[in-house]
Amino acid sequence: MAVNDSLPDTLCPISRAETIVGDRWTVLVLRELFMANHRYDEIQAQTGGTPQMVAARLKCLEADGLVERRLYNERPKRYEYHLTAKGEAFYPVIIALRAWGETWCKAPEEGLAVNMTHKNCNHSAGLGPLCEHCGEALRREDLISQPQAAYAAERLARHEAFKGK
Repeated sequence: MAVNDSLPDTLCPISRAETIVGDRWTVLVLRELFMANHRYDEIQAQTGGTPQMVAARLKCLEADGLVERRLYNERPKRYEYHLTAKGEAFYPVIIALRAWGETWCKAPEEGLAVNMTHKNCNHSAGLGPLCEHCGEALRREDLISQPQAAYAAERLARHEAFKGK
C-alpha cells in the first residue's frame, strides 16, 4: 500500500478512494480508531497485524490526511492516532460494511456483534444508514455502541493474547 502522492490516473472516485483505503488492514485500522482505540499496541492487538503492517497503514493514513498523530509521552516518544475530519467522514463506509457483513457474512442465530442505540430517539438504530426507528441519518456522535457479550469476549481474548506475547 503506497501513499497516494501522485496525480491520479483516473477520474473515477471509487478508484481514487481505493488507492487510500482499498485493503483489509487499512479498514481494520480505521475500525479500531472508530472504536476509540488510539494507541498503536491496541490497534495491533485488535487487527492482528504485524508491527510493520500496522505502522505502514498508520503512516499512509496520516500522509493521506485521515489520521493525525498526537504525542502522549515524551520519553520515550509515544503517539496516539486520531481521526481527522477526513477520517471521520469515512464512518458511513464503516456503517455500510458493518451492515453488509451482518446481513451476508454471518448466520442469523449469531445476532448483531454490536448493538447501536440512537441517542436521538433512544431506540435500536439497526444497521443504518438510517435509524430503523425514527428514520434519521445515523451519525457517529449520535450512537451508543454496545458490543454483544461474545464479541466483547473475543476482543478481550485478543487483547490478553497480545499482552501475553
